[in-house]
This record gives sequence, C-alpha cells and structure tokens, in this order.
Amino acid sequence: MPNVRLALAQTNPTVGAIQANVAEILNQVSLAQQGGADIVVFGEMAVTGYPIEDLASRESFILEAELAVKALAAEILNLGYGDLAVVLGHPAMATSQEQTGWAIAKNCASVIRQGQIIGTYTKHHLPNYSVFDEYRNFVPGNNLLTFEHKGLRFSTVICEDIWQQGGPVAKLADAKTDVALILNGSPFEIDKDDRRFALVRDLVKRQNCAAAYVNLVGGQDDLVFDGDSIVLDSKGRLVARAKQFKSDLVFIDVAAKDELTVLGDHHLSKPNDNWQAWNALVLGLRDYIQKNGFKSAVLGLSGGIDSAVCATIAADAIGAENVFGVSMPSRYSSLGSKDDAEDLASRRGINYRVQAIEDLVTPFESALELTGLPAENLQARVRGVILMALSNKEGHLTLTTGNKSELAVGYSTIYGDTVGGYAPLKDVEKSLVWELAKWRNAYALSKDEVEPIPVSSIEKPPSAELRPDQVDQDSLPPYDVLDAILDSYINQRKSRAEIVSFGFDKAMVEKVLTLVDRAEWKRRQGAIGPKITGMAFGRDRRLPITNNYKG
Repeated sequence: MPNVRLALAQTNPTVGAIQANVAEILNQVSLAQQGGADIVVFGEMAVTGYPIEDLASRESFILEAELAVKALAAEILNLGYGDLAVVLGHPAMATSQEQTGWAIAKNCASVIRQGQIIGTYTKHHLPNYSVFDEYRNFVPGNNLLTFEHKGLRFSTVICEDIWQQGGPVAKLADAKTDVALILNGSPFEIDKDDRRFALVRDLVKRQNCAAAYVNLVGGQDDLVFDGDSIVLDSKGRLVARAKQFKSDLVFIDVAAKDELTVLGDHHLSKPNDNWQAWNALVLGLRDYIQKNGFKSAVLGLSGGIDSAVCATIAADAIGAENVFGVSMPSRYSSLGSKDDAEDLASRRGINYRVQAIEDLVTPFESALELTGLPAENLQARVRGVILMALSNKEGHLTLTTGNKSELAVGYSTIYGDTVGGYAPLKDVEKSLVWELAKWRNAYALSKDEVEPIPVSSIEKPPSAELRPDQVDQDSLPPYDVLDAILDSYINQRKSRAEIVSFGFDKAMVEKVLTLVDRAEWKRRQGAIGPKITGMAFGRDRRLPITNNYKG
C-alpha cells in the first residue's frame, strides 16, 4: 500500500528578498526532512515573494530567481535531502518565441528531486481583475505537470487555475492524479476562505483526486496573505487546515487519494470573521513596518474610536513599546477626548505625549485671515505637520487613522488627517470599526486582560472637534445608513436608481454618491492600507478622477 508523507510549508516571503526567501525555504525543507516528509510543497512565488508586479519585466530579476532555484536544488542534495521532492513557486524567463509585448516571464512551479529540476509547470489562467495584473506580466502555459512518487501520482497547478474552467486543471482525472498540489498566492478577504474551500471541494469531486492547497502568509504592501492552507481527500472531506496569519508546516500521510491522515494538532474549525479581520489588519501592518525597515510607529490620539483602534492594532502588531501616540488638542478639544486619549495609552502601555496646536494654528489664522472650513482644515494640517516632523526626527512610520466610510465620502483633510505612510483602517467601514473595537475588548476580557479601548471612545458620538459642538452626523447620515449606501454603490456597484429602489431617501443617496465621486482625487493621494474586503479603494476600484457620469 503506497504511503507518502506530504508536508505543506506555509511561508512568509518578502518580495525581492530572494536570498532570504531561499534561506527560509531551506529551513522548512530541513524541518520537513526531520519530520519524515517525502514531498514538501511551498506557495506561489515562494522564491521571490508575490505579487512581483512589474519586476516581472526585469530580465535580471527573473534570471536571479532562476539561478536561485538551481542553487537551491544543489544545496538540498548537498544536505543529504535528495530523496525529498520539493515543489515551489518562482518566476522563469519565457522563450523569445513565447514572449508577448510586455510579458517576458512565466509564473511557474518546479519539482526538485535529487538535485535536479525534474519538471516545471507554468500557470495557465492569468487573472486580470481586482488586485491582479498577471496578463500584463506573465506568459501563460498550457500543460499539466504530473510526477510519480512512491507509487502515487501528483500534479501541480497554480492558484487561479482552479478558479477558472478549462486548462490543465481539467486534465487531472485523465492524468490519473492521486493528489493535486495547488500553489497559491491568494490574498485575504472576509469570507474568502469559504469560497476557497468550495472551489477545492468541487475540484476534488470533479477530478476524483485529493488536493493540497498551499497558500502564502504575510503582508505585502496593501495585500495580506492569510495562509489557511487546506487538504481535502477525493470525497471532499477536509483533512487538515493550517494556521491563519502565521507561518506553518503541516504533515499529512497519504495512503491513497481517499485515505489521508493529518499528523499533529491542526484543528479544522475556522475563527470568526472579527478575529480574522483583526488579525489581517495586525499582520498587514506588522509586515509593512518590518519589511520596510521601520522599528516603530507614530499616530495622533484624538480620544476617538478610529485612533483608538489603530493604536491597538499597532500595539498588537509591533508591541506597545514601539507605538508613539500624540495628543494634539485644540481650543475645541473636549476634556473627555483628551482624557480618553491618555486612558487608551495607559491601558496598553503606549508611549504618550501632548503637543497642543493652538500656538501653531493662531499665526496662520491671523496672517491668512482664515475662518470657517479653511480654519478647520488648518487644524488638521498642523497636526499632520507635527506627526511627520516626529516621523522625520525619530524614524517612526506615521499611521493615518481614517476609516473606509470617511475616505469614501471625502470626510478627511488632504495633507492633514490623511497624512501618513500606512492606513490600517483604509478598508474598514465605520460600522466595522465599532464592531472590531467591541470584539477586541471582549477578547481581552476572555484572556483576563485589561480592555485596551476605553468604553467612552466606543460610545460617544464621533466628532472631528474642529468647531464647537461638532459631530459627524452634522454633515453625514447615521453611519449604519451611510455604510449601507456605500456598500451598495462601492461593493455591489449599484446605480443611483437601484440604490433608491432599496428604500433609501433619494436626496440622501444623491448627496452621498456625489461626495464619493468628488473624493476620488483625495483617495488617489492617500496612504495604502490592508485590503480585507472584496472591493478596496486602490487596486480594486479604479475610476477616473475627472468623471461626470451620474448613473
């Protein structure tokens, strides 16, 4: 009876750090060997990180990746691991006959054994939607790669190949595949793990094979890869599930396509949506900071819910001792807000300082004779100058604290509260900000820890405090209504007429959608932030700034 021990290596590569990524691959190969593995599978583009975007057009980059794979094969043999089959993702040069226009490279999966590359698969379906531009960057392949190991047949495919009909995936059954090895670079979205599971389950049933779905983990700019690698047998039963948002190595014994057994403690249940969203935001921020060479972060602490949640995410990501909060009160700041900002910092041990802005604002107001909205915006811009000055002086990454609802309607001051290098809440609507704050406090209590977010920050009406008695609802509908309209317009792409037909007030819909359209220029200049929904601002939603369409 055949018995192959399969290892799923869920790694966190850094784009462009080829040697560091290869070193981690070797480390995982060694651990897989020690665990008795016969085959170890890595994620899509594990050698270079993913996505490589227009690095795919640099011949020197692609050639370096190819040389790294060959050197890796030799080193695995030198270490005495030649019998171990290693399946990993990397880019490779297309032949001159294959190259088309901009695309000179291929997105590949190679199988290494006995110091040799015994076969290479090229991704067939190249996604050209949402965050993906692979049709621009890669040349497609069309052949299935199947190899035998200890009496079982394994076939490799890559990510999008299982999301589309046809191509090499349709040949798995004809190739008498026992286990499909699916290499993935699949970014996180709330509820996406359910769609992945359904796809893999449908695949194994249609092609009568088991499947090992191996995903990357880690943050890459505005994308977060959540891992969550899974193994299903040919009956569609879930056999193993790797950790979410952490590197992991999972071992499965394969006797046959319908006889798979997981080794060790890898539970099959998945956490709830709030846990997933929070950990996606934490991982996205942590990796952006660490992979770009920062040691710490600075942000404004207003006492409001957005800055409180951002500060807590940052403390979870890099440690409270590396987070620097700045309270910047004005003449309009309430005592409660100042107290809440200090309370937040104290609860979690965040570094805290106060820098009043009145003495900086007054000369500008006087010299430029500013009143009304220009004077309100001035306060936000002075705060932005303070944060960026501290960033320059002390080397922090500046975090901007705006949420998706505010960014949607332009409820922010360009070069003011939008200033910063990273926006943790960029893809988090206001309603979800509140929900995550309550969840994080409840999670702390479940661990017998202090609630990190002051209850008053959660319960009080949101306000920019740029004029007396100001609250957000002076100029915006209630956030539950606003978020419902924004969901229809942005996520579901509904027209004005359709949204009104859902029962919303026509004048309110017109006002909100007009605000969204007019704010596109602001969003183009904003900081990036972790994508957690199916329609994030930036890569997902690309609309012209000059746009007079009112449909």
